[in-house]
Amino acid sequence: MQTLPEKTDLRNLTQEQLVQFVESLGQPSFRGRQILAWIYKPGVTEFSQMTDLAKEFRTILAETACMSRFEESMIEVSKDGAVKFGFRLDDGAIIESVLIPEEDRQTLCVSSQVGCAMGCTFCLTGAMGFRRNLTTSEIINQVCAVRDWMIAHDMDALTNIVFMGMGEPLANLTALLDAISILTEQRGLDFSNRRITVSTCGLVPQMLQLGEQTDVNLAVSLHAADDAVRSTLMPINKKYPLAMLIEACRDYRQKRRKRIMFEYTLLDGVNDADSDAEQLAALLRDIPCKINLLSVNPIVDTTFQSPATAKVLRFQQILRNHGFTVFIRTSRGEDISAACGQLAGKGWDGTKVMLPEKV
Repeated sequence: MQTLPEKTDLRNLTQEQLVQFVESLGQPSFRGRQILAWIYKPGVTEFSQMTDLAKEFRTILAETACMSRFEESMIEVSKDGAVKFGFRLDDGAIIESVLIPEEDRQTLCVSSQVGCAMGCTFCLTGAMGFRRNLTTSEIINQVCAVRDWMIAHDMDALTNIVFMGMGEPLANLTALLDAISILTEQRGLDFSNRRITVSTCGLVPQMLQLGEQTDVNLAVSLHAADDAVRSTLMPINKKYPLAMLIEACRDYRQKRRKRIMFEYTLLDGVNDADSDAEQLAALLRDIPCKINLLSVNPIVDTTFQSPATAKVLRFQQILRNHGFTVFIRTSRGEDISAACGQLAGKGWDGTKVMLPEKV
């Protein structure tokens, strides 16, 4: 029996790759740009809807290509308004994305891998282990599915994308860069670079490559200013210790007035002492940056606890006294396991939960 060739998923392709694809079908390059303008329009699911393409070419596209999408999602709504989406992939794996509605913005936290190989001890995703990287389309389809769901529920449009979901984004750099290209292309999803943030635990070579090839925002998960403590919390520190990471941050190509965001999760009795704050201030003293403080979110099978509020405020004040801009980030979606470090693709039961009229 003859095996039919697999169709090309057009949502895996950047504009340049789409141009190459249509040229391989004997079409002029501008057809690729035309297709890109169609495949991310809400409600476009069939090639027959692409009315500025010749009918014969639309037939060829239907025979050789497809436009993947997430048909169903498992949705949970937090009491604080955060919305967690679970998406089942073709191989049965489940990934999660989190929508964080705020008064002045709508932020989507996107996953880049199934599981994570980094093994950070305070993160439930890391406890899953690593299964595989997501394809470009699996990254992009999270954004498209949530956008379409928001449209259906008469919500304001997405404004910000943060790669802070399941996985280490820079460990899936090729798909990440292609996804960023699609997200920022005007004919694609038309997001501004300044509205996209990529978080990393500190993969130094890939971090520098990200800076060379994009203008998105960088967030570095630091969590300790001492190698011994950081290596205990984050095994990646053994490969890329603080001296190497901080040197890369100094060398990171940033647009004028852009600053690196350093993320620091406070763990009671581990990294929250006054001396830790002083050490952190000394470590970052010559890097244009902002600092996000976050108390650890509860996850099973760990002994980590959040510090008292007074201790968090004192840590912030010490850093402010050294001239840093310091925010205390409030966790969202903790009651539905949607907060930082809690995403784990915990299961699928086909449940769909509708968004309340007002969040």
